Amino acid sequence: MGKERLIAFTDAVLAIIMTILVLELKKPDAPTIEAFYELRQNFFAYFLSFFWLGSLWMALNTLWEKVEEISPAVIWWNLLLLFLASFLPYATGLVSTYFNDKTIQGFYGIIVITTTVCNWFLHKALDKPNAGNADLLAATEAYRRLLIPDIAIKVVGFVFAIVVYPPIMMYSVLLAAAYIISLKHFKDSMSESR
Repeated sequence: MGKERLIAFTDAVLAIIMTILVLELKKPDAPTIEAFYELRQNFFAYFLSFFWLGSLWMALNTLWEKVEEISPAVIWWNLLLLFLASFLPYATGLVSTYFNDKTIQGFYGIIVITTTVCNWFLHKALDKPNAGNADLLAATEAYRRLLIPDIAIKVVGFVFAIVVYPPIMMYSVLLAAAYIISLKHFKDSMSESR
C-alpha cells in the first residue's frame, strides 16, 4: 500500500468521525436563546472534540508530507489511532448528557489520552521505514517531544476529573490544545524571524 492511499483513508475516516460529532448534538427544547443556553455544555463538548480532531488531522497531514515510505507497523498504528478516534462522537455525546459525571468524563479522557498515545507511537513507527529521511526524523522527534507534555496535561486532568471535579477532564484537553497551539505558533514565529 502506498502512503497516498493511507492518507486518503485516514482523511476519509476522520471526516466521517467529525461529521458524526454534529449529529450527536441535541436540539433545543424550544426556539429560544434560553433553550440554546441550556445546551452550552453540549456545544462546548462538540467544539472541543471537533477542533481536537481537526488539530490531529492537521498534524498528521503536515508531517505526512515528508513521509517517503510506510511499513505494516505504520498502517497498524494508523488503524488503531482511527479506531480510538472513532469513539470520540460516542464519548462526546455521553459527556454532553452527563457533563458532571466522573465516570463519563473519565471515559472521554481515556479516549483522548489513548488516541494521543497511539499518535505518539504512530510517529515513532514512521522513523524506521524513513531512516534516511533526516527532515522527517527531526520532525517526528520534535512532534513526539511536543506530545509528552500534552499527554501529561491530559493525564493530570483525568486524575483530577476522577477524584475532584469531573469537567476538569475537558478543560485539560482545552489546556493541552492551547499549549500545542501556543508552542507551535512560537516555534513558527521563531523560524520566520531567522
